[in-house]
Amino acid sequence: MLTKIEVVIADITTIKVDAIVNAANNSLSGGGGVDGAIHRAGGGSILEECIVIRNKQGGCKTGNAVITNAGNLPCRKVIHAVGPVYMGGGKDEAALLESCYNKSLQLAIENGLKTIAFPNISTGIYGYPKQEAAIIAVNSIKNFVRDQPGTLEEILFVCFDDENFFIYKQLLRNK
Repeated sequence: MLTKIEVVIADITTIKVDAIVNAANNSLSGGGGVDGAIHRAGGGSILEECIVIRNKQGGCKTGNAVITNAGNLPCRKVIHAVGPVYMGGGKDEAALLESCYNKSLQLAIENGLKTIAFPNISTGIYGYPKQEAAIIAVNSIKNFVRDQPGTLEEILFVCFDDENFFIYKQLLRNK
């Protein structure tokens, strides 16, 4: 079975998939943007699990991901991926961003999840240029799906704005 890869404009907290990915911070404590929206919509049980993880392993390192319950969200799980703060491109940001996508997909498979939705990781307050981040995201996902065929049914890129939507739409059309 081929994995369906699509892009939509939506609020990720309303997406009905097995897992949504949260653009989290290292402390897993919620914050602004996508992170804050997911914690607000999902309720306190997500933060409670994040605190347990933080107490156990000291948070989540940049480029890595952890998984929690989804609280009140319409999905089953939330995968919290910590993207890099963009520092001009010379601090391994591309590899760390790629790792976010790969670790998230691996966690989905390990937890028996078949559908997953990603936000535009690191492109908000972390300042990653949208076009560069989208290229990394699309290439990471396509490479993962190619290397592990049939493990996932659907992968969504969920964009909150028109600019990201059109960038992803163009990249997916050209691949």
